[in-house]
Amino acid sequence: MSLIPGRIAALFGGRRWRSLAPLAVLIVLCVLIAIANPNFIEVRNLVRLANSAAVPLTLAMGLTFIILMGSIDLSVEGTLSVSAMVLVLLAVNDGNGNDYGWWAVLAAIVAGTAMGFVSGLVQTMLRIPSFMGTLGMWFIGLGLSVYMLGGSAIKLNDASIRDLALHRFLGLPVAVWVAFGAFLLAAIIQYHTKLGRHILAIGGDEDVAKLSGVNVVRVRITAFALAGFFFGIAGVLAAAQLGQSHAVIGDGRLFAAVTAVVVGGTALTGGEGGVVNTLIGVLIVTVLANGMILLGISPYIQQTVQGLMIIAAVALSLDRVRLRIVK
Repeated sequence: MSLIPGRIAALFGGRRWRSLAPLAVLIVLCVLIAIANPNFIEVRNLVRLANSAAVPLTLAMGLTFIILMGSIDLSVEGTLSVSAMVLVLLAVNDGNGNDYGWWAVLAAIVAGTAMGFVSGLVQTMLRIPSFMGTLGMWFIGLGLSVYMLGGSAIKLNDASIRDLALHRFLGLPVAVWVAFGAFLLAAIIQYHTKLGRHILAIGGDEDVAKLSGVNVVRVRITAFALAGFFFGIAGVLAAAQLGQSHAVIGDGRLFAAVTAVVVGGTALTGGEGGVVNTLIGVLIVTVLANGMILLGISPYIQQTVQGLMIIAAVALSLDRVRLRIVK
């Protein structure tokens, strides 16, 4: 009988509880906000909520793979800015005479992928910690955008690309379906490819992964390039939604993406979590932000709540049995 309390404690303090907690939080959050303000469950608000989640979800898909390895990618805003800049300058705009249509979209995604590839090379070949290497790439991206855009905003006039944000399919903006497609692609990569398994293995124990024959350098470079690919898609969606590009188009996106990944239950130490967790995390962050706006909560209080949320999420995601030292 004395074992029963211990088993109950293990259930609510162990991995099973941590894996279910984000979903429980999302459900409770939706119920409480709907009770406080019934406008939350109106179709118009739900569509607005889905649209506002499109860019964060796409960014968070890429970032999930990096965090699963136990690394971090701070180049989110710089890479998004470069991708949006490439898109706007190559498509119809009010700054030059270019009109490359959807080739501009492809070029923007390639630019994002290239930024991620370089981040991977910096981290593996120069052996610079991912924190510092991607921080440098963040500012390189911002610098390129400022230089190419001349420090001003360039308007996107290509109607077909703008339709990503303005046109609807089955009641939802096309951008939402693109983000959902990015989620499906990320899920396939994580759960059904060798790359996904190797990323998890590196995050779980890199030394064991090496001994198992995993080419850690190649996997890391590929993972960073893959993250850049998703950041590039997010840059296209962001430019389409705003109808323009400027150097700080990604301002605040890094915090939102990291928060979503961690709140969803992916451990910062790597090897635990995944893109499904991140989907739930994005919904939590988006629903919370939407709910606070509906309830008329001050923007300054909203930032405080978001800060508290990420601290709580990290605290709950840590396995204190395995984590003996915190630096």
